[in-house]
Amino acid sequence: MIYLLDTHTFLWAAIQPAHLSAKAGAIISDRSQEVQVSVVSFWEIAIKHALGKLELHGVQPEQMPEVAEDLGLTICALEAADAASSHLLFKTAHKDPFDRMLAWQCIRQRMVLLSADHDLKRYETSGLHLLW
Repeated sequence: MIYLLDTHTFLWAAIQPAHLSAKAGAIISDRSQEVQVSVVSFWEIAIKHALGKLELHGVQPEQMPEVAEDLGLTICALEAADAASSHLLFKTAHKDPFDRMLAWQCIRQRMVLLSADHDLKRYETSGLHLLW
């Protein structure tokens, strides 16, 4: 099984691990599990930091790929086919384009999304596997 971290899950794992659920924490810390973070999350972090909507403590956005590697995470590229077909994910009140893309990556690549965002449960009918 391959797990993909939602952006907040990645930030919590890196900066505030006490915020993780016991399940998510165990999966992330188990080096035998394949846990990934998407380039979409790095983009979201950089944008929100630049807009003043995200404060990082002791680290800059450009250091986050190294932080991911230190945590033993694999970097998940955004495939052109995933980006081009993302319009197929049905529309809901959940308008965050980053969350939608992460959900779509998981659906297309058959990964499990580790996320505390309950609004993403709406995509389970489209094949999203969500775990927290």
